[in-house]
Amino acid sequence: MVEVKSISDLIKEVSPYYKKKNSPESEHKLVYDSSSEQLEPIYFFILDLMNDFGLSPEKLIDNFSSSVGSGHFGEYGQRASVMQQSGTKILTDMNAVLRSVLNLIYDLREFKIRLQAYEDLKDASKKDSAILSLKQIWMDKVDMQKGNSSLKAMGLGQAGFATLIDAFLAVKDVKDSERLDLNDRVKRIVIQRIQEFNVWVSESEKELRKRFEIEKTYLKSQVNSLKLYSRWARPYLRAAYQLEMKEQNLNPALVKAFNTIILEMTLLGKREIDIKSLAREGEFPKEFSNDRFLKKFKKKYYSCILVDFNFRGIPQQIQGRGGYTFGGRTEVSFKAYSLSDEEIKKLKKELETSDLDAAFGLIDGITQDSLGQLKLDIEEFMGDDKKQEKPKDASNPFLALFGFYEKKQEQKKDDLKKDEIKEIKKDNWYEKTFFREKSASDAKETLFSLFDIYKKAHGMASYT
Repeated sequence: MVEVKSISDLIKEVSPYYKKKNSPESEHKLVYDSSSEQLEPIYFFILDLMNDFGLSPEKLIDNFSSSVGSGHFGEYGQRASVMQQSGTKILTDMNAVLRSVLNLIYDLREFKIRLQAYEDLKDASKKDSAILSLKQIWMDKVDMQKGNSSLKAMGLGQAGFATLIDAFLAVKDVKDSERLDLNDRVKRIVIQRIQEFNVWVSESEKELRKRFEIEKTYLKSQVNSLKLYSRWARPYLRAAYQLEMKEQNLNPALVKAFNTIILEMTLLGKREIDIKSLAREGEFPKEFSNDRFLKKFKKKYYSCILVDFNFRGIPQQIQGRGGYTFGGRTEVSFKAYSLSDEEIKKLKKELETSDLDAAFGLIDGITQDSLGQLKLDIEEFMGDDKKQEKPKDASNPFLALFGFYEKKQEQKKDDLKKDEIKEIKKDNWYEKTFFREKSASDAKETLFSLFDIYKKAHGMASYT
């Protein structure tokens, strides 16, 4: 699962303010040990309470580890194995379809090159070169099947036919053949072959265009199949990854022969301070409510609450219904922070470089590298010559795999570049004096209210 430093340590790294301060605005901790008390009511009570305070909590970390001798480890290992096998089978089918797509692309490219010669016949400036190109193809692919009677065999290997190939390439129709200043034997062969060639040009174009359209239709079918397989594979691969356990080999609480589980969860809730409203209420200078000032000042500040859950317990299987209940020692840590939008973005960016993001990057890009080279060809053959049909299902996580959303991808990349913050500047005087201080004081008040409400609701005696 997610292998990162604690969120508190990451906040110190991304925020110049807390790197210097080296501690949250305030901190409280609840600790209790009860084999009968379950973790789920605690978690959901705090989650709902944060929502009631308008903090819009997000889950940043969700890890679990079981001792290898426990029934929980065995059951979840079996579930993960089933998900892995199902996902792998679908990926195998995807690879077979992908090979078919690649072969179709190469075939269609060859057809398009061949058809270009027929298109050039309609252009007076290119007609002569197109005829010569088609004559070469006809001699190599059609006439060559006659063996010793073919033009090349006679012209290159038999005496008296040295001018045969040049004569065939020079004439355009039967009338031109009759005007040739050659012996009758050569002239008769040229007349016969030029008639065959002209019939072949007409019929081969029809057949080639028919095959071209058929293979284009088949390509669409294969690409749609590949998208469907991708959609089917993703839930299995996601479930298999989520069922993986975090390695804690050195944790003394996980003894191999014990029936033990460790759960780690982290919630981050944030609430933006309204600069304009606070200025109107008199807490900030009046000029802070000026629209010109607010347009120049784009940075936002949030009162943030970080809640860490650390649970060590004994999983008990529920008879008849399946699943497990967990009773044991629970530590809930509440911390208050004042963070800017830049610091929050940088924090999430650090989390995105974790194992979880890397794994889903592999899932999303499972065929992206190979299909990326053929993206333009797929776009060309998948739609009409000028109008590309836009897919309706924008929620499909693999549509971008085939280049359908090239512009959207480029736009997203540009947005990511804009969102990417290389270095966070330190707060200036009024940011530190007003916005940081206000969001910090609000965070401390909110944190204490959360802690106090939970403590009174549950009658907690052991807390700090």
